[in-house]
Amino acid sequence: MSAPLRYGLIGTGMMGLEHQRNLNAIEGVEVVAAADPEPASLAAAVATAEGRAIATFSDYRELLAADLCDAYVISSPNFTHRAVLDDVMASGKAIMVEKPMCTTVKDARHILERAQTYPNVFWVGLEYRYMPPVQHIINVAAGGELGEIAMVAIREHRHPFLVKVGDWNRFSENTGGTLTEKCCHFFDLMRLIAQSNPVRVMASGDQRFNHLDERYDGRTPDILDNAFVIVDFENGVRASLDLSMFAEGSVNNEELSIVGRTGKAEAFIPSGQVRVGQRKKWNRGVAEETITDDRVLVEGFHHGASFLEHLDFAEAIRNQTPALVTAEDGYWSVVMGAAAHLSIDEGRVVAIRELL
Repeated sequence: MSAPLRYGLIGTGMMGLEHQRNLNAIEGVEVVAAADPEPASLAAAVATAEGRAIATFSDYRELLAADLCDAYVISSPNFTHRAVLDDVMASGKAIMVEKPMCTTVKDARHILERAQTYPNVFWVGLEYRYMPPVQHIINVAAGGELGEIAMVAIREHRHPFLVKVGDWNRFSENTGGTLTEKCCHFFDLMRLIAQSNPVRVMASGDQRFNHLDERYDGRTPDILDNAFVIVDFENGVRASLDLSMFAEGSVNNEELSIVGRTGKAEAFIPSGQVRVGQRKKWNRGVAEETITDDRVLVEGFHHGASFLEHLDFAEAIRNQTPALVTAEDGYWSVVMGAAAHLSIDEGRVVAIRELL
């Protein structure tokens, strides 16, 4: 039996603890260290260690200097990602960085260029592609059952942004904006399904209800809570996003539809339901089932997706094989989010080349 892979957590807020709980349940890995400037967050990491020894640091640079780890999971606030990545990449160790990879296209390009020659696994935490029902219909589409893919439609109707330490996620300057912070997941899915890069984006959205009565140092939050986004891809695939963050009265928070020349596939989260049908059979030929994955030991906040992603991340580290969710994937998801925000701000269609 080879020695366990040793992980260090950089950022132990809500998502950092999600990663920790997943890693606790995976054989052959262990969380040995954590860094966070907030004492309460560090204490939470110690509690989540379930009695295992874990070294703690108030500064992630002290964690790096201790050189205890084979891999680092970065879940610090979005606006810190570029600086933290620059420091962690100097270690040469395996990296998983939470989405969004960075908050601006400029910073994402900088990290992408560094990652292209990085000597170890560099992985971006875009785990929505690992949700079992979503993964199922992606595989259906990739397998040709729907014919040539033409359209992708994603709906997320959910609750408002949660409270984070220091309320950093209440301002777009910290998050990259809602369509980058949250919706990079969906832009990643669009590009993955289309198997093509975007060429133009058209969006409409605003801050209609959420957080308008909140004040932080006299400032009102500026994060969008609803939007429609249309993305055109180089190969002719067209995709759309329908986002509402004041739609708690929903059975399913996410709905994903892929339509091809000959068929259609749908996935629903959290019900796990999928539907696959063929044009020639009309609605009489729609097959319906609930998709789960028996490998999932921790459901977490993302319906087992983070757990499944960590299985592949650990395998890539052990085998020194390329990441399955790359810096390029992280980069394009940021570009698409930034283009959508620019479209809303300026009320026009945005050509992706403007941002490159």
